[in-house]
Amino acid sequence: MNSAPNVKWMRQAARLAQRGVATNQGGPFGAVIVRDGVVVSRGFNRVIGTNDPTAHAEVVAIRQACRKLGTFVLSGCEIYASCEPCPMCLAAIHWARMDRVWFACDRHDAARAGFDDARLYDELDKPPTERRLPVVQTFREAGVPAFQAWIAKADRTAY
Repeated sequence: MNSAPNVKWMRQAARLAQRGVATNQGGPFGAVIVRDGVVVSRGFNRVIGTNDPTAHAEVVAIRQACRKLGTFVLSGCEIYASCEPCPMCLAAIHWARMDRVWFACDRHDAARAGFDDARLYDELDKPPTERRLPVVQTFREAGVPAFQAWIAKADRTAY
């Protein structure tokens, strides 16, 4: 894995962000996933075009990379994002086990353009009972059997 960023891939991510804006597919966000010096996948924000609030550039690129590589583990990969990943995208990057995130603009640049992730970061710092969106644990006994089955499953695929 390279320890220095590659401007070529960051420029690709930036061009993808422009494409999302120009095609009215979504906001100004683009992402490129690279492994061993080769681009594995690309994505731009498609929230508007797909009516999918999870279709952020990074998630689009992750889904494409996983399909292409036939795995849900993207270790050995780096992602170039035109902007600092939001909490959802950062979580997806962590779940995919990528090695590094490179980003151009930060969350403050995004906020100036009307994409304010600060609210999400603030919410995550609060206990569930203090968040604006009510998050309530209930009927735990209904969910426990699935976890018990998972724990007992000898051939489960860990992730």
